[in-house]
Amino acid sequence: MKDIIILGTGGNCADILDALLELNLCAPAPRYRVAGFLDDNPESWGASFLGFQVLGPLTDAGRRSGCWFVNGIGSYRNYWQKPQIIARTGVPLDRFETVIHPRASVSQFASVGRGTVVLQNASITALATVGNHIMVLSNSVISHHARIGDYSCIASGACVAGGAQIGATCYLGMNSTITNGVKIGEFSLIGAGAVVLKDVAEKSVVVGNPVRVIRKVFA
Repeated sequence: MKDIIILGTGGNCADILDALLELNLCAPAPRYRVAGFLDDNPESWGASFLGFQVLGPLTDAGRRSGCWFVNGIGSYRNYWQKPQIIARTGVPLDRFETVIHPRASVSQFASVGRGTVVLQNASITALATVGNHIMVLSNSVISHHARIGDYSCIASGACVAGGAQIGATCYLGMNSTITNGVKIGEFSLIGAGAVVLKDVAEKSVVVGNPVRVIRKVFA
């Protein structure tokens, strides 16, 4: 049995906890023991979150050598900071657990990286490649030959069509659509419900149907 610590105490972290507990219920014997959460908000330290203790800040991760980790931090408000947030833990990639909810569908011909989370009713189809530290939220679809770069988030209901390429550290808003073969540059934000018919340059924030650029990230 692996001792797991979840990074963060936001909504994604609650969903990760739910996935871990569901995996335990579906297995012949429990696979995970949830040791608690780490969060940089000092007001949360020592408190309980969904019945599990908040153990301290992210920097405590390096002192917990017997544990495995999974990250839930990263919303549309701070998604571009995700690589730095994970780096602050000092934990190497091979100590991050890949968590796939038992009600998700992942093709045996797809590739899913370390530290990635796939939530319920998400679908990753044949020959798709999903990198490290990615959140694939509920009811989203990643189609054949699509590629998702490290640290990105695919929000609920988003659809990435065949052959599309999503750069590292992107955020695809809920119910957005990325059409066949489109390339999204790194650090870009795709708004909720957006329809992307053409390539999007890096560090772009786009909205609408079809999308238009409204600003640059970091501007």
